[in-house]
Amino acid sequence: MTSALARRFRGFLPVVVDVETGGLNSATDALLEIAAVLIDVLPDGTLVRGATHSYHVKPFEGANIEPASLAVTGIDPFHPLRPALDEKDALTRIFKEVRDAVKNHGCKRAILVGHNASFDLGFLNAAVTRSEIKRNPFHPFSSFDTVTLAGAALGQTVLAKATMASGLEWDSSAAHAAAYDAERTADVFCRVCNFCHPSYLEAERRARELGWHDDTSNPRDPSSPVADESSP
Repeated sequence: MTSALARRFRGFLPVVVDVETGGLNSATDALLEIAAVLIDVLPDGTLVRGATHSYHVKPFEGANIEPASLAVTGIDPFHPLRPALDEKDALTRIFKEVRDAVKNHGCKRAILVGHNASFDLGFLNAAVTRSEIKRNPFHPFSSFDTVTLAGAALGQTVLAKATMASGLEWDSSAAHAAAYDAERTADVFCRVCNFCHPSYLEAERRARELGWHDDTSNPRDPSSPVADESSP
């Protein structure tokens, strides 16, 4: 059965992803941490942050690691006590949780939410390619970017300022860890979506008048609220 979350995002499940890396180039630079935060919905349609799944990641063979990036994140990729997983293992574990959530909400596919989402999606897709993972639950190129959402709704584009502007606390000492940044991004995403909930309800009313909610059986119909996964 299609859930309120599936209807809210046309059959796509928003999942917040944050990565910490050894540089800016997804093709050459190491993926060092990855976190995924699920989004849940309350009976009244309010979005809330759900479970967090995060892992330290071993640099892939031949990966470039820029000292400047490590200075920002504070990560020591080769510390003997660092509980890191291979890229494929970390992604497989996260993808299982995401696929389960997609199924539970009656969605068609996950869609990445990120602060500067193209950066996170680029590193995610590069790691998927290197690991030869065939079942990626995320849409390959579409995303929700909280930089844009927060800029429009809150007048702030920096994650720390957007978090505080939305009425939440920010701990600068915990920042630049994938789990913390992903959780704050999820909080901002939920706040902005909840601010927009009245306009969504009005738009859903118009959609029902147009008959779109009666046509979910044809996912390739561009007027369907659950359109083909390649074209959100």
